[in-house]
Amino acid sequence: MKKAVTSIIISVFALVASGYGLLELMNSRSLQLFGGLVVKVETNEQVLALTIDDGPGENTDEILKILREEDVKATFFLTGQEIEENMAYAEKIVQDGHEIGNHSYSHQRMVFKTPAFIKEEIEKTDELIRQAGYQGEIHFRPPFGKRLILLPYYLNHHERKTILWNIEPESYPEIAMDADKIIDYVVENIEPGSIILLHVMYESRRESLNAVKGIITALKEQGYTFTTVSELLNYRN
Repeated sequence: MKKAVTSIIISVFALVASGYGLLELMNSRSLQLFGGLVVKVETNEQVLALTIDDGPGENTDEILKILREEDVKATFFLTGQEIEENMAYAEKIVQDGHEIGNHSYSHQRMVFKTPAFIKEEIEKTDELIRQAGYQGEIHFRPPFGKRLILLPYYLNHHERKTILWNIEPESYPEIAMDADKIIDYVVENIEPGSIILLHVMYESRRESLNAVKGIITALKEQGYTFTTVSELLNYRN
């Protein structure tokens, strides 16, 4: 009886430890079992990348106008489904000379998914990005930053890196609801080689959109240059 109880306790602890390990791996900003993981670029140069996730959506014209006025090129990680629904917006992003990355087709967490699902989500979106006229390298960013084994394995097999970020002011609700707080957070946490993540495509993210111009102005005053993700990778020490 005691042996059975001991065995059950050990099994429970093993399951908990395994689950905790998977959770840590899924959310890690420093560890990935396959392929390259980019959270920021190690460089002494005052360069950074502004990245916009999701869309294209209703605020596409507005964010493009801001970036045009500020002479800044950004990297837009778009979803395939929204490209299909808003192809004209995707084409405008390309026409303005910005970089487009792949953010999956359906924006589902790509963990505990089949290899066929992962392949379809990425390749279908790649195809739609090409249909929008984009000809550059297509980087990939997993929805919510989540990944375990099969997604990194696929990306590594196709010589593609996982692009994450090191500055995300919207992850703090008390900051996300105020454009000035978003600006302050970015300015206080910026460092050479940073990758900033913002969501600005929908009206629910109006404060993030309102913060973009202030972020650009403040960081330019500090001597920072805005680049695309591809350009930023060239600055690695």
